[in-house]
Amino acid sequence: MSYYLGIDGGGSKTTCAIGDETAVLANVTAGPSNVVRVGEARACESLYQGVRQACTAAGITPQQITRTCIGAAGAAREETAGIVRRILEKILPPAIDVVTDTEIALEAAFGAGPGVIVIAGTGSIAYGRDSHSTTARAGGWGFAIGDEGSAHWIGRSAVSAVLRETDRTYGTAESLLHAEFTTALCRAWGVKSIFDLARTANASPPPDFAALFPAVAESKDVLALQVLSNAGLELARIAAVVISRLFAADEYKVVPVAMVGSVFRHASLTKGDFYNELRRLDPRVEIYPQLVDPVGGALRLARKS
Repeated sequence: MSYYLGIDGGGSKTTCAIGDETAVLANVTAGPSNVVRVGEARACESLYQGVRQACTAAGITPQQITRTCIGAAGAAREETAGIVRRILEKILPPAIDVVTDTEIALEAAFGAGPGVIVIAGTGSIAYGRDSHSTTARAGGWGFAIGDEGSAHWIGRSAVSAVLRETDRTYGTAESLLHAEFTTALCRAWGVKSIFDLARTANASPPPDFAALFPAVAESKDVLALQVLSNAGLELARIAAVVISRLFAADEYKVVPVAMVGSVFRHASLTKGDFYNELRRLDPRVEIYPQLVDPVGGALRLARKS
C-alpha cells in the first residue's frame, strides 16, 4: 500500500492531508510554518506536529509515507525550499517535493487546466496558467511593501485608518464614534490605548498585523468596512493583471478564477467587492463560489510524482 502526504504550509496554519491512491485518510491542522514569517524553529515545530498527528489519525507511521508534496510561501527561493526540505527529511522518507503555495492552489482549483487563483491569507498573490501552460503572477511582494488585500495588509490599514481618524477628531465628541473599533484592535494586541497601538505598530521587528484581521472582519465600524472593501478592490486588481497577461480576449471567452484563503472565508464584504470589481474589470471571468482548499492540490501532486 502506498501512502501520500500533502502539506499546505501557511503563515497562520499548516494543513496536512494523508491519502492512499484514491481516498483521503486524514486531514489535520497545526500552527504556522511559513519560514519567512515565523522562523525555522516555529516552522519545524508546526510541521512535525502536523505530520505526526496526521499519521496517527491515518493509522500509519511517518516512515510509511511514499511521497510528500508541500506547498510553502517563498519556496520559489531555493534557500527557503532547502530549509523546508531539511526539516521534513528528519522525520519523513526523502521523496519530498517542495513547491510554492501557488502551485498547490492552482492544482487544487483547476488540475492541469487553465485558470487564475487569488490567495488572500496572511499574505496575498494572484497566479495563473493558460491553456499553453504559460504562467504569470502578480502581487505577493511581501508584507513590508505589498501583499495588498491580505490579512496583514488589512490589519495594518485598519491601524492606519484609526490613527488618521484620531488626528482628525481628537478631543471632540466625534472621536467616540470609533471607540469600540479602536478598543477591539487594542485588545487583539493586548495593549490599552491608541498611543500603545501606535507604538506597537512601529515596533521593530514589526508586529503581527494579521492578528488584527478578526477584529476588523467582525466590526461594523465604517473604518473597518472601508478597509475590507478596499481589500477586495486590491485583490481584484492583481487578478486582472494576471488575466491580461495570460488570457487574450480573442482566444478566451471565459476565464476561470478561484479564491483561496482566510480573508475570503471570513470577510464577506471583501469577497463580494472582489467579485464585483473583477467582473467589472473583465466580464469574461467565471469566479468559482466555493473556496479552494490548497492541501488537496498538494496531495494530488504527491500522488502524481
